[in-house]
Amino acid sequence: MKLCIFVGTTAGGLAGGLLAGAIDLDTFSLGGFALSGVGSLVGVYAGWKLARKLAE
Repeated sequence: MKLCIFVGTTAGGLAGGLLAGAIDLDTFSLGGFALSGVGSLVGVYAGWKLARKLAE
């Protein structure tokens, strides 16, 4: 479960950072940081759901 959550957090944070770059926000701006954080939270949720699904 921890591995799925770790991978989800990493992938979600990266996706949020890339999205911030795609809409012309600086990587170190507040908006880029917020999108990366939201992506990480989504990744945690997705990793947790995946881990539960695999455990069944």
